[in-house]
Amino acid sequence: MSAETVQSDYVSLYREAFAKYRAHALWYMRAFEEPTPDDALAVARALRVEGDLPARRLAEQIEQACHAAH
Repeated sequence: MSAETVQSDYVSLYREAFAKYRAHALWYMRAFEEPTPDDALAVARALRVEGDLPARRLAEQIEQACHAAH
């Protein structure tokens, strides 16, 4: 998998998280246009703490994509 593909994976998951969980779990966070892996990991942590079971699954996907990007 290329670096561009990995980067777009965590970015697309980051955007999906905000689209689905902004009001419920991410209401206190700012969405960035160009998120870094650290930004995405912060969202994953928030999803784990504030989110429901599907949010936790999305957090796992974000974490995997971010670790692949490093």
